[in-house]
Amino acid sequence: MEYVMLNNGLKMPVLGFGVFQISKDDTKKCVLDALKCGYRLIDTAQSYKNEKEVGEAIRESGIDRKEIFVTSKVWIDNYGYEKCKQSVLDSLEIMGLDYLDLMLLHQPFADYYGAYRALEELYEQGKVKAIGVSNFMMDRLSDICLFDRKVIPAVNQLEVNPFNARFKDQMNMDRYSVKMEAWAPFGEGRNNLFTNETLVSVGKKYGKSSAQVVLRWLIQREVIVVCKSVHLSRMMENIDVFDFVLSDEDMQLINSLNTNESLFFDHRDPLMVERFDKMVKDRR
Repeated sequence: MEYVMLNNGLKMPVLGFGVFQISKDDTKKCVLDALKCGYRLIDTAQSYKNEKEVGEAIRESGIDRKEIFVTSKVWIDNYGYEKCKQSVLDSLEIMGLDYLDLMLLHQPFADYYGAYRALEELYEQGKVKAIGVSNFMMDRLSDICLFDRKVIPAVNQLEVNPFNARFKDQMNMDRYSVKMEAWAPFGEGRNNLFTNETLVSVGKKYGKSSAQVVLRWLIQREVIVVCKSVHLSRMMENIDVFDFVLSDEDMQLINSLNTNESLFFDHRDPLMVERFDKMVKDRR
């Protein structure tokens, strides 16, 4: 496993296993399988409703807790200072952990100022080893970095894949020493990513799949990446990306696939904000 250094000196694995949309019944087994494969970054969230199973897998794995980097995320309905602080403590209790390695604010809506102040306090208390944000566009990230902050976010987790490469976002993050982390590195297979001619042809040079090429492309950009699978063979394939290096020419070839458009949705779209508001209310 390769690691990156966060802006507070904490080492974070560059490649992790995510549990988004994995059912409660399958989560523990999947996390145990991922840990056996060598993953040491596990990414969950309050809204995934499987924090408990992640914690169970970590304890049952027999691996020293210090070797496993655990990330979770605060859901929008827990924003605001008091609610956020309590929700993080609740997540720790649900997971059966003494601390989280990284806690993120999941979405850039509602009272993220109050929520971030709670994360800063929990960071100072050692309940979380690093704090950050998720899905914060460039203006929101600059906002949270600049205005009366005690702690600069260590990570901003975004949709990043060859079709939405987020080069400008990464440049903006570099200004504040914030690491970019990719969700949906494969775009959930959209745009025929797994059969894309460019990715397949590059992969043939190295004896690797298009998925492995995408992960290597992100790692060489110093982007932390989280991928998901419920299949052991795919977990093993996804982590087998540390024995080759893409050439500068191949990196540029993959860069050329970028369209600067999301494969999913735009957080700046007012209609999308309305959808998140409805989602929050429906889950109450």
